[in-house]
Amino acid sequence: MKKSSFIESARNVLEIEAAAIQQQISSLDQGFEDACQRVIDCDGRVIVTGMGKSGHIANKIAATLASTGTPAFFVHPGEASHGDLGMITPKDLVLALSNSGETPEVLTILPIIKRMGVPLIGVAGSAHSTLAEISDVFLHVEVKQEACPMNLAPTASTTATLALGDALAIAVLNARDFNEEDFARSHPGGSLGRRLLLYVEDIMAKGSDIPLVQEQAKLSDALVEMSSKGLGMTGVVDISGALRGMYTDGDLRRSLAADIGMNTPIIDIMSKDPITVDQGLLAAELVALMKINSINSVLVMNANKVVGALNMQSLLRAGVL
Repeated sequence: MKKSSFIESARNVLEIEAAAIQQQISSLDQGFEDACQRVIDCDGRVIVTGMGKSGHIANKIAATLASTGTPAFFVHPGEASHGDLGMITPKDLVLALSNSGETPEVLTILPIIKRMGVPLIGVAGSAHSTLAEISDVFLHVEVKQEACPMNLAPTASTTATLALGDALAIAVLNARDFNEEDFARSHPGGSLGRRLLLYVEDIMAKGSDIPLVQEQAKLSDALVEMSSKGLGMTGVVDISGALRGMYTDGDLRRSLAADIGMNTPIIDIMSKDPITVDQGLLAAELVALMKINSINSVLVMNANKVVGALNMQSLLRAGVL
């Protein structure tokens, strides 16, 4: 096969699958509205099920629902017949996928689900299938042809079903006014989650890890504290613990340039009005503050007492940068 034939084949597949999605746009009807409302009204979880290729699509739809504010998970219909039906409660909603609408493993569990009083949304390629007939709400995903040249392997049909599942999840998301903070709570490990959920108090050095020296300390004492704590600075406090100032790596470079001796009292060469922050500040807001003020480290205050410290490296390790 020539390389140009590969590209020609790929274009043909993409055109067929794009047409399958386009067909769903024009065929949306009251059934889709009803399905969205059923999801919104569900007091439990949306249980998504399907066999084979439809099962893979069902798994992804469940994941999309769960990450966009709708509690959902996938149940394998074969496993459901051997105990996993116990995962489904009367408060739940079942979303069942089957290209033919006659998948035995799916149809086997549906009568039990119906007897439990669990609402059923069916998704199939045939409006005259068993799944269509027993569903409370039916979504018809009919495609003119599969991308497979033998019209056998589920390709265009699975793509269209996946797109319809995304449409359902996003329609419900919009109806619920689901926002960035809601999304972040479902994705605490992602960059958005870290930006919206991490506060200064979550990542700052605390207790004995805070670099601090007394105001009567010498420059040599401050350098020992800075080296041992590794934050590129130290706070300077009085005997009561109140903050008097800060000495940083930048101050050290200026001290060396001015040939200041190691026995110099730190109170004479410290920065007397350092920028400090509250522990309740979002870490992402701290990043902006540090960039605007061209600083690499800050002390965290509660009233006039130092309760934490961190630098850009702290933010980088936490994944905020």
